[in-house]
Amino acid sequence: MKIILLDTNFLIDCAKFKIDFFTEIDRICTFPYGLSVLDTTVKELENVKPPSLKLIKTYLNKVPILKAEKEYVDDELIRLSKDGCIIATQDQELKKDLKKPIIVIRQEKYLALTE
Repeated sequence: MKIILLDTNFLIDCAKFKIDFFTEIDRICTFPYGLSVLDTTVKELENVKPPSLKLIKTYLNKVPILKAEKEYVDDELIRLSKDGCIIATQDQELKKDLKKPIIVIRQEKYLALTE
């Protein structure tokens, strides 16, 4: 089973564009998977305080929170992508360092699994 990790900006953008990422990930992933979020991502969200924080917290109640080994979120996501996790992100700089595949938002309305 593949682990899909949700990045901070991915969660914020899904809430902003009203994308049901649970349904969308089901649509694009034809393999067994589990969704997770890092504890450091949760901390980032509390510091950013986006307008849609209430909706994001609702999402997070449905997703297991994993303890990160590294303090900086991007470093941990890069490490985990090299270990086989799929990262869902909108961060352009981070995408360059991640092992493929990754999940991204397309046209502000659906998700795509990029190779």
